[in-house]
Amino acid sequence: MRYSTLFGKTTKEAPHDADSANARLLTQAGYINQLMAGAYTYLPLGLRVLKKIQQIVREEMDAIGGQEISVPMLTPKKVWEDTGRWGIDVLYRFEGAGGKELALAATAEDMVTPLVKTFAKSYKDFPILLYQMNDKFRNEARAKSGLLRGREFNMKDLYSFHLTQEGFEKFYEESKEAYLKVYKRCGLDAIVVKASGGDFTEKYSHEFQVKTEAGEDRVYVDKESGDALNKEVVPEEDWENTDKYDVHKTIEVGNIFPLESRFPDAIKFKMNDAEGNPQKIIMGSYGIGPSRMMGSIVEVHNDDNGIIWPKSVAPFHVHLITLGSKDDAVRERVESVASGLHDDLEAAGIEVLWDERDLRPGQKFADADLIGIPLRLVISEKSLAQNSIEWKERHEGDARLVGEGEIIAEVKTWVDAPMRLTSHE
Repeated sequence: MRYSTLFGKTTKEAPHDADSANARLLTQAGYINQLMAGAYTYLPLGLRVLKKIQQIVREEMDAIGGQEISVPMLTPKKVWEDTGRWGIDVLYRFEGAGGKELALAATAEDMVTPLVKTFAKSYKDFPILLYQMNDKFRNEARAKSGLLRGREFNMKDLYSFHLTQEGFEKFYEESKEAYLKVYKRCGLDAIVVKASGGDFTEKYSHEFQVKTEAGEDRVYVDKESGDALNKEVVPEEDWENTDKYDVHKTIEVGNIFPLESRFPDAIKFKMNDAEGNPQKIIMGSYGIGPSRMMGSIVEVHNDDNGIIWPKSVAPFHVHLITLGSKDDAVRERVESVASGLHDDLEAAGIEVLWDERDLRPGQKFADADLIGIPLRLVISEKSLAQNSIEWKERHEGDARLVGEGEIIAEVKTWVDAPMRLTSHE
């Protein structure tokens, strides 16, 4: 793609209420545009990143047996009344046509549980593992931190239904491993943290947290056992006990909950086992927010010049830059080499953003650093004089020259190489 045709360019302006690196950088780099507090439009660059994160999540959910569905987010009052949750604070409630009371879904246990009751006819149907990936709505008192806490946000929520505690626990552990794979593939080094089960269970739930100085959460790592604990499950008298705990600032990027039989019981949903004995349905909930992950990646992977995308989720693999020349013949050769390279890379399945604008080199390089595509290739009169192309990875300080004849193969090798987890704070 040619940068000149891209909708949404870089800007020096940041939202007046930008209170986080992700809100500022994603806006200035042309990834998102704020419609109102807690609600963002994803511009073409931003949507490319979000879709890549979603695809990674989808692949890992499919790998553990999840089946994707899509539940309406416009919901009737009754489903929330049946589970006793019509009055929860974050629910957007309003009156529809004919005076019917409706809500925008903040989550989907209340809809998925009766759906499973409708279709589950035998113990042989279990376990049932359903997930969806769509936007949710929560009436947050104070939306903040860009994509980290919004009123409309993208969420993958998976729900598991089991007839035995053993079956539930087995899948619960499988989901932990799947989540850790998601984060690793997206360039995040997440840790599993014990947290409160809330209103659903006396057992621990588990959060997935990423260490960063930009984080608002606090995780306590027990120096003796190595267990990571959310502040809410640490005794208050130990909150400042640095002899017992290593304390880290973190961002929560996902959570999994044992729901026990809370929602099936609310709608009188049981199932006979192989011996014909009625069994309670044991349920789990597994949430991960692709949009929140997008913001978290930026919080962890940035520097003073802009974003540093991991190549697995970057909007493009390569940021190709051409520099002009006063010599018409040289300028034509630069354009010709760049055009051929662009087409050859794309034909090889490598995504390229080509900045062919007639601007000063400094402005192009500043835009490239802000946008954060992981590999920058520069074609100029100077590089072509050595039959080479300048190669610079976004996280590195130095550039090097690669011969024109080797550049395609070297880019392919780089794209296919395993990704290293590093923090750029």
